[in-house]
Amino acid sequence: MVDQVLEKKDVDIFDLISEPASIHELDIPLSLVTDLVLRVLSQEGEASIRQISNIIKIGPQLLDDFLSQMQNEYMVEVASAGTMGRMSYNYKLTDNGRERSTEAFERTQYIGPAPIPVEKYSRAVMMQTKDKKRLTPQDFQEALGHLILPEGFERQLGPAVNNGTSLFLYGPPGNGKTTIAEAIASLLAGTDPIWLPYSVSVGTYVINLFDSLIHKPVQFDKRSVGSGKLNIDPRWGLFERPIVMAGGELEMSALELRYEETAKFYESPLQMKANGGMFLIDDFGRQQVRPRDLLNRWIVPLETGIDFLRLRTGQTMEIPFRQLIVFSTNLDPLDLADEAFLRRIQIKVLVDGPDERMFYQIFTLFCNIYKVPFNKEAFIHLLQRWYRSTGRALQAVHPRDLLKIIIAMCEFEGVPVELSPARIDDACGAYFVEAGKATWDKGGLGS
Repeated sequence: MVDQVLEKKDVDIFDLISEPASIHELDIPLSLVTDLVLRVLSQEGEASIRQISNIIKIGPQLLDDFLSQMQNEYMVEVASAGTMGRMSYNYKLTDNGRERSTEAFERTQYIGPAPIPVEKYSRAVMMQTKDKKRLTPQDFQEALGHLILPEGFERQLGPAVNNGTSLFLYGPPGNGKTTIAEAIASLLAGTDPIWLPYSVSVGTYVINLFDSLIHKPVQFDKRSVGSGKLNIDPRWGLFERPIVMAGGELEMSALELRYEETAKFYESPLQMKANGGMFLIDDFGRQQVRPRDLLNRWIVPLETGIDFLRLRTGQTMEIPFRQLIVFSTNLDPLDLADEAFLRRIQIKVLVDGPDERMFYQIFTLFCNIYKVPFNKEAFIHLLQRWYRSTGRALQAVHPRDLLKIIIAMCEFEGVPVELSPARIDDACGAYFVEAGKATWDKGGLGS
């Protein structure tokens, strides 16, 4: 599949990410490259061209030419020579190089892939997100097939996902909003991969973009690219569409450039890492940042598709805001945002509790999964005693949780797992919090 995608992609992206013909075509200050090599050799003691190349992602041939220049300037010297030509040479710092490396560490301690100019990164993201996705109702049915959902539910999700805009999932807890969002994420991750740099630069400042928890590498065959003669700049990687998920721990600082005071380089914000993929804000409204502050931060990017980030120097840079934003909440949307913001989230989907027919389907599904013999009398007792008579709302998560409790109780007692009205009562009594049953006073547990 990846090879087919590579053949069909706009050729412009390959023009953008092709390997430079010379070190001067890296489009970054050569002082950045010098500092990177100095820091690598200071840390490693000595290293071959290929070892350095693997760390800073500059092709061995270009790096060989650059090391020759550094050798002429008495910054590096050959520590040992192998039998395979210059590529097997091991290099180390000279006294002058060690002095220069100290200065390089004072500027920043960043050791990693050489950056791509932020302008080139922005062009690459825009190129690879300009077309709508072509996911079909069948794709969604397969992705959501493990869930019991109302008929035609996927028709509410598809337009938002294909347009790559925004989606608001809301409704009472325990009915699968997070699971639905994760299924969408899995669906997106399986679409055409995306070329992204490992890091970007603004002037001499480095911004780390790559996150091993988010960016999953995809293998590709160079022979499937164009005429087969194209070499990709190693500073770019091919990745699955990135998926970023944040819950109640999300803080406003995670949405801005974060400058590492000790290391002296920037870490990209979450929405930048999610470009080209999906950003899920789970449990929206329960973050440490106020909902309105979060929404105000994104109201312009959602409208324009452009975000603005500020460096500590006060300089502002413009980057694409091109990902599917998914908000998931148990709270009333009107308590979280005004109509002006909700209008900018194009599609809102209510994920409501199941009716009794769907609840039965979910219950029997988990009976099959956990190999618990279904008992109709016990199920009717569950509905009547614990839902109809109490007015408790049905939730899609209840069958799974109650069956887990019943299994645990039977295993503890050393008896076969079975359903019965008595087992249902035991499990529900342990699971549900009954109003009016508390026996402690307002000051704490009674003595």
